Amino acid sequence: MKSLIVSAAVSLTVLAAPSLAHAQDATAGKKVFKRCVACHTVEKDGRNKVGPNLWGIFGSTAGERNVGYKYSPAMKASGIVWDDANMSAYLENPRKAVPKTRMAFPGLKKAKQRNDVIAYLKSVTK
Repeated sequence: MKSLIVSAAVSLTVLAAPSLAHAQDATAGKKVFKRCVACHTVEKDGRNKVGPNLWGIFGSTAGERNVGYKYSPAMKASGIVWDDANMSAYLENPRKAVPKTRMAFPGLKKAKQRNDVIAYLKSVTK
């Protein structure tokens, strides 16, 4: 019986470990975000580039927030509300998340990098 309890405790620890492995690190996210600065700005009232300024992105609906930017019809029709989960899915594979999006970036395949970028964006776009 004692070995069964220990085995169950070890199993629960292993199941919990992945969430700890993907803790958000805004400092690391800032480094990863350097891949994005050619197309995006994050400052309040920042200018649009090839991609829209990202100030205020979290909680907003895709294709509606930045009235000065010409979003693709696919982005406008997506209905996505930007939260951690939707942002992660989009950053992983933009063209899968929003087919026919104009974003040419192939995506961030590593969950840790996506989580870090999300933490960075949340820290600078409020």
